[in-house]
Amino acid sequence: MPRILIVGGGYAGFYTAWKLEKLLGRGEAEVTLVDPLPYMTYQPFLPEVAAGEIEPRHVVVGLRRHLKRTTVIAGKITGISHATKTATITPIAGDDTFEQGYDQIVVTAGAVSRTFPIPGIADNAIGLKTIEEAVAIRDRLTSNFDKASVLPAGPERDRLLTVVVVGGGFAGIEVFAELRAYASSLLKQYPTLTFDDTHFHLIEAMGRIMPEVSQKTSEWVLADLAKKGAFVHLDTQVKGAVDGVVELSTGENLPTDLIIWTAGVMANPTVVRGSDLPVEERGRIRTRPDLRVGTDEDIVEGAWAAGDVSAVPDLSGGGVGGFCVPNAQHAVRQGKLMAKNIVAVLRGEEPKQYFHKNLGAVAGLGLYNGAFQSGNIALTGLIAWFAHRGYHGLAMPTWERKFRVVGDWMQNFLHGREVVSLEAVQQPRAAFEEFAARPRPAAPAADAPAPVEKKAEPVAAK
Repeated sequence: MPRILIVGGGYAGFYTAWKLEKLLGRGEAEVTLVDPLPYMTYQPFLPEVAAGEIEPRHVVVGLRRHLKRTTVIAGKITGISHATKTATITPIAGDDTFEQGYDQIVVTAGAVSRTFPIPGIADNAIGLKTIEEAVAIRDRLTSNFDKASVLPAGPERDRLLTVVVVGGGFAGIEVFAELRAYASSLLKQYPTLTFDDTHFHLIEAMGRIMPEVSQKTSEWVLADLAKKGAFVHLDTQVKGAVDGVVELSTGENLPTDLIIWTAGVMANPTVVRGSDLPVEERGRIRTRPDLRVGTDEDIVEGAWAAGDVSAVPDLSGGGVGGFCVPNAQHAVRQGKLMAKNIVAVLRGEEPKQYFHKNLGAVAGLGLYNGAFQSGNIALTGLIAWFAHRGYHGLAMPTWERKFRVVGDWMQNFLHGREVVSLEAVQQPRAAFEEFAARPRPAAPAADAPAPVEKKAEPVAAK
């Protein structure tokens, strides 16, 4: 059977495997997916996870649970030799790598946070690309409220209750607004703290936020955030974050215990640099409109790519630099089409080109508030919030996951969001170790009596 190897289990990888299972006949091909994580994360819900509106496990889709006919390998692809059609796999357990052969390779390794060599960022900031990061953000902010509630007013309390988000794109604005709303709801549980004790700052190097929406909608979001006591610093860069003090290009310093970095992404460098597939100037795999790797003149047979790791031409004319922007809207649709194209090639048919015109952009800005833009149509406030939840509720893969997410929303409507921190789970053995009995150290051996020296007796002369 032809062997199909999928690199990465994110949007594009999961949907490719999921669709292949529906299209391929029994025994028509063998599908293998490699990813170090056992789940696909629905990233648009990460801001709501960080704000305690959705249970973390409900926004991830188990690969083994939903891919019944796909072999899932827990590991990383650390090398691709398409010349020999082999991939090097480093499993998550053990140190021994091994080679995996294939006939068709699908590179959907996604993207990682793109940072700059700013002092202190690597040591003190956290991204928002994984479910683990979203949970850590929620727990950190909630724990900081606990700590601040027993401190007198002063620099240390201000530091604990200051949140700095770097990046004014959709991810940055959503997590910024959601956390601002979450902090306001937390104040009801902490009578010793007031609204004025909390400080929220968003840093954006450009002169506007949310380039995906119109200028008018962007300005509305800025005004709405200002009304809620959140500060947005436009045309401002981060110069340093040493010891948690964010230094801005304006000369202002912001001591904080929570720095969230959302200022861009880049194609997964581990996969891109470890392969012999063609790469364009921005570090993405060069991909044709039909999702085969290569150019219009040169096709790399047996190699496919989609999602954030690829440079797919945007035939609708709406992409940045002529390529599809890295978002879930494209990755999901590319994954579905790629599965159809792979099956078509296996059956001797021609693949189809990817064409998708951006449907618009929708953002959640805290409970009962949002922003929506589709062409010249712009909605804000409550109706946009309903549009946000409606769109993403439908886009969440599998009915089982949809029901869980909608159930969380209903529970929050009836009982309010959960405001408990589980930060201690990051050191799960701390309580056990504190009181665990340990063997007593062995008693020192008793001093043995010194040996008595015997005097040599004279030898009798013969």
